[in-house]
Amino acid sequence: MKNKVLLFLNGEPPKTFPNLSDYSLIACTDGAFHYLKRYGFPMDQLDFISGDFDSHSGSDDELYKEKFIHTPDQDKTDFCKSLEIIADKGFTNIHVLGASGGEQDHFLGNLSVAYSFKDRLQIRFFDAHSEYFFIPKNFVLNNVNQKMISLYPFPIAENVSTSGLNWSLKNESLGITTKIGTRNFAVADEVSIFYEKGDILVFVGAKYL
Repeated sequence: MKNKVLLFLNGEPPKTFPNLSDYSLIACTDGAFHYLKRYGFPMDQLDFISGDFDSHSGSDDELYKEKFIHTPDQDKTDFCKSLEIIADKGFTNIHVLGASGGEQDHFLGNLSVAYSFKDRLQIRFFDAHSEYFFIPKNFVLNNVNQKMISLYPFPIAENVSTSGLNWSLKNESLGITTKIGTRNFAVADEVSIFYEKGDILVFVGAKYL
């Protein structure tokens, strides 16, 4: 059973679309809705579009109104509201495109939203450079040999140990104001990461060499 969700946000549009048949649910925010139409996305594949719809025309309403979920709460971001809808539908595994690029405060806001859901949902972001996601205290990356790996404390991670990285860590502490673990790379197909306290956002990029 697939049980995966594909969610488009209103950041930098993806250059290509993933295999849609891999997903049980496909959704977008109303900002992403506009670029999906521009780039020829098969709009009939969308299960829902969430937002306040301030920028939509009447023709949009007629063509897609059955897919609209109106979420006018200005105290929450469109990403947050979309995640709440997805969680209410019983899904937990979510791939997110369009979270980065454009205005960087939106990117940081998207990370903060993902952090707030990290204990309930498995959220993976994808962009043109990497995939990135929060990891539990004991985690293994597979099929990553020679790929760029960055460990970013959010905001701290204590007693971090790794295996399979070119520059290994052994019981070290990371913090955004002290030491971060970016721009490393894997020297094995499997990279293990363990830490005792805090949180880590891991980035898996393209091959280093």
